Amino acid sequence: MFESFEPEKKACCTPHRGEVAATERCEISPKETEGSTEGMVHLEGGPFLMGYEGPEAWPSDGEGPVREVTLDPFWLDITTVTNAHYAEFVDATGYLTESERFGWAYVFIGQLTDSRQRKLRDTQTVQGLQWWYAIEGAYWKKPEGAGSTIKKRMDHPVVSVSWNDAVAYAKWAGKRLPTEAEWEYAARGATKQTMYPWGSELEPKGKHRCNVWQGDFPNRNTAADGYQWTAPARSFRKSEWGFYNQIGNVWEWCADWFSPAWHKEASVETRVNPKGPTSGDNRVMKGGSFLCHESYCNRYRLGARTANTPDSATTNLGFRCAMDV
Repeated sequence: MFESFEPEKKACCTPHRGEVAATERCEISPKETEGSTEGMVHLEGGPFLMGYEGPEAWPSDGEGPVREVTLDPFWLDITTVTNAHYAEFVDATGYLTESERFGWAYVFIGQLTDSRQRKLRDTQTVQGLQWWYAIEGAYWKKPEGAGSTIKKRMDHPVVSVSWNDAVAYAKWAGKRLPTEAEWEYAARGATKQTMYPWGSELEPKGKHRCNVWQGDFPNRNTAADGYQWTAPARSFRKSEWGFYNQIGNVWEWCADWFSPAWHKEASVETRVNPKGPTSGDNRVMKGGSFLCHESYCNRYRLGARTANTPDSATTNLGFRCAMDV
């Protein structure tokens, strides 16, 4: 096991790809037919309270202020896009993900063998986030690199896909990525300002409702919730509005550029069908992942948010799709 340390509260537990050469985009044409609403929930939209202000909030992320936002009706996937879904897309189009074109992706330390950790520790860890390794040959079909497989994980969320990879899939499927506001509206359901879709306790009556880190982060995961790494996309009890795993399991890409301040100025653009700023360096991620823990990245809350560069890919990052009515 690697050396234990006490990290201070930092931005997030997910690394970005950093300054690497850009790769040529793979242009994907949408299906000849319109996107199917099978496996999606129709949401009526309307006003809801978005954001969070409280002792758990990260002001630097721009979680607040709590504000009323109004949305048009839309559709949203019941689950994240799975390995089986993504395989269908790749088989139909021959699409190469950015991880394949870059030649590597980030893998969490615990997902590697001890001997591999020792071999790579001095050269491929991320400064300040030593639990991440840049692994050659890691991509969605081999999430932990050479020798790994998804054969027994076809019903798990696809991971090691960038924002650009997610957009390519959504375009092919006749869908799109949800906006941050749409994602949060769907996750909140009929609740007001609760922490989670099911209320304000992470484990109501001692029952696990999501897949997050259990134990001492990042050294030991007891997997008390039943899953050490990703869980199948339909794990745990679905939310009141019919969605699975919007909290924990994998971070989910949203359409918006990230800004900690853009939404703080009240206007039609920020309060009615908000789509985020028109430009930026990072895209919004919501929901937390199996690596989130209250001692470090306590962002598995409905109002929490973080971001990453649109070319980044990790083993705890996936997406679900939305569609206009």
